[in-house]
Amino acid sequence: MAERRRKFWGWGYEDQGPNPEQQKHMAERMAARFGLSELPITPPPTESELKLRAPRAAAPAALSEICSSSTYERALHSYGRGFGDIVRAFRRDFSNPFDVVAYPRDERDIVRLLEWCDGAKLAAVPFGGGSSVVGGVEPPKGDRLRGAVSIDLSKLDRVLEVDKTSRAARIQAGVLGPALEDQLRPHGYTLRHFPQSFEFSSLGGWIATRSGGHFATLYTHIDDFVESLRVVTPTGTLETRRLPGSGAGPSPDRMFIGSEGILGIITEAWMRLQDRPEFRASASVAFPDFMSGAAAVRQIAQAGLYPANCRLLDPGEAQNSGASDGSTAVLVLAFESKDHALEPWMKRALECCADHGGKVPQEAGRTRTDSAATHEGAAGAWRNAFINAPYLRDTVVAMGMVSETFETSITWDRFPNFHAKLMECATDMVRRVCGKGTVTCRFTHAYPDGPAPYYTVLAPGKKNSQIEQWGEIKQAVSDLLIDLGGTITHHHAVGRDHRRWYDRQRPEAFARALKAAKRELDPRGILNPGVLIDP
Repeated sequence: MAERRRKFWGWGYEDQGPNPEQQKHMAERMAARFGLSELPITPPPTESELKLRAPRAAAPAALSEICSSSTYERALHSYGRGFGDIVRAFRRDFSNPFDVVAYPRDERDIVRLLEWCDGAKLAAVPFGGGSSVVGGVEPPKGDRLRGAVSIDLSKLDRVLEVDKTSRAARIQAGVLGPALEDQLRPHGYTLRHFPQSFEFSSLGGWIATRSGGHFATLYTHIDDFVESLRVVTPTGTLETRRLPGSGAGPSPDRMFIGSEGILGIITEAWMRLQDRPEFRASASVAFPDFMSGAAAVRQIAQAGLYPANCRLLDPGEAQNSGASDGSTAVLVLAFESKDHALEPWMKRALECCADHGGKVPQEAGRTRTDSAATHEGAAGAWRNAFINAPYLRDTVVAMGMVSETFETSITWDRFPNFHAKLMECATDMVRRVCGKGTVTCRFTHAYPDGPAPYYTVLAPGKKNSQIEQWGEIKQAVSDLLIDLGGTITHHHAVGRDHRRWYDRQRPEAFARALKAAKRELDPRGILNPGVLIDP
């Protein structure tokens, strides 16, 4: 049987996504929504259309069996899966491809690859699942280095060891989300980390980008699960000590969590696990407006209830996902547990909602032992929209629309003013740049001290100008959220797209310390150049 292939131009496998009839229906609905006569759909690129630059480097004979310079492999690895990446692919613009794609089979291959790249002055860019939406996996531009190699870790895909006493596992970094869960399931465990990119993102990628998972409170980021790391750098291999906690100086794990491949390549990690849940309870609560729902979320977050899901959707977001008719904001709540019923937790959370005008449905929050508890009603509608969004965005891009997001976090005391100003700025920019469009918001995560709001922009694009239109909007909202004290990213990482704002956000003394670490571990600056800091 032929191996199932990933799309080199978009999300998922080549046999996935809306079919032509579904695409046509989507285009008709989108045109009607924005008062447009029609939205012609650009066909995706084919491999035969690509005219890639000749490779500037070739793998040495000792590494040739794990390396490829085929058109498909180079195109697949040269972009992530952000809006701009997909637009460039539809433009048939692969003007800066990788020269070589390498598939190391083990840690020794990674050492040999880094030795080659270091000696030959080639950029070495780690590649997990390729799901970056911030330019984190593409080749660097410029001529400081002689070429670029994408190091794809997909063959390092096994759970190596399970410690049932400590409830932890030693796992190779290249394993993708579904394969990881499949290997943990027979042991009764789960990592319990489900980013939207879960299907095509890897453990090493989650750690390197400080990924945020689907669960909205308590264990929200991959940081919470890392027990120890093993990392290969151009100057040697290191392994941190496996401990439940330590006060011995700055954490070496933290140095690599969020390092985005500039300090070394994560090859494996000991990860804290969770028991697979058996009890679930869910409810959807309608609020008259978004800020009433936000007040309820703050009360829930500060009550220490720790719901697994606590997603607040503004009226527009709720309507887009099918969770409401657009007249109310909707809070999607869910609790889960391995060993106890959940009614007391859900009852208290629903009381918090009622305190702020939430309309609590009858029979909401009953404990169930089947997974369908989170697949029904408004909660199920939101879940389906969340999972399908990456597949649908490819089609929206093919229609010529501007479809992108920006996300941040802020403390509760500043949130009302912060949100009002960001919505005003984003709405004004969409109107000025695109003529019309929508801006919606939801909370992806909630903490005792603040929320993580996530904003979605959908607007008609101008032919051959989608990236430029989004660039104007992105610059305005990013400048504002930094000025207002927010973060340029809560869980999407920095990559190359967020560099200018990350440079403003981080303390200068920390930047100097990070550069010093880079010089020590990667003296020739070959690892993912241009991300986080300049070589």
